[in-house]
Amino acid sequence: MKTPLRTLAELVRAPAALSVPGDAVAGAAAAGTLGPRTAGLAGAGVCLYWAGMAANDWADRDLDAAERPERPIPSGRISAPAALGIAAGLTAAGLALAARAGGARALAVAGPLAAAVWAYDLRLKNTAAGPAGMAACRALDVLLGASTGNPVRALPAALAVAAHTYTVTELSRHEVAGGTSAKLPAATLAGTAALAAAVAARGGTVTAVLAAEYATSYGRAQARLLTDPAAPRVRAAVGAGITALPALQGALAARAGRTWAGLAVAAAAPLARLLARKVSPT
Repeated sequence: MKTPLRTLAELVRAPAALSVPGDAVAGAAAAGTLGPRTAGLAGAGVCLYWAGMAANDWADRDLDAAERPERPIPSGRISAPAALGIAAGLTAAGLALAARAGGARALAVAGPLAAAVWAYDLRLKNTAAGPAGMAACRALDVLLGASTGNPVRALPAALAVAAHTYTVTELSRHEVAGGTSAKLPAATLAGTAALAAAVAARGGTVTAVLAAEYATSYGRAQARLLTDPAAPRVRAAVGAGITALPALQGALAARAGRTWAGLAVAAAAPLARLLARKVSPT
């Protein structure tokens, strides 16, 4: 029996993957290696991201049965072994794509990235180290994009994406129960504003515009939590953080001198928001 495409899309949070290729573009732009091989590295990142989403649902299947029974595994639309198999297959595909696109140097980054993804899902997610673990995954994804050049040059971009990811992950811990105090969204909102300002500093007009778009789209959703921290608004803020990421990645690429590439990456943000109405990115 075939699994319907919509169920697979829900399992891997398909629309959220639009936030992934920008990691590779930002990393490659910073390293000065943006080119045909970047597409393969971006594809590897997408596969590893989707693998992480499937592994997440497999690891959380018992918890989701109580808190999110509509998800693919607890609803019975896909079996737990099938979800685990999909996660493993996507991991293998991601590693293979990385090796094909960037050889041993790319595989040297993709391997730790895959390990970090699985470590987050199986061990770190519900611990104090969870947000840092997820931030490390996205930082490594940026460095994967830079792996065919000098990854050190991409460290600032990797840290910027990691900082953003940390705020989203912190908020995501309150998606189900809500009720977070105003201190958390106030802190993440301040972090978002500071990050956007840092990226825009000494950048050109396009960098500043994209950084402002990022801060506005994600910041507005966080600001609503200051007065209403109910679970639906927390989920909305997390979703906004995911769909706003291409604007930040675009700003980073533009800051590295690849303006058109930055604009192309940022163009994924409106599409991600549209698709998020069909399939939840969280």
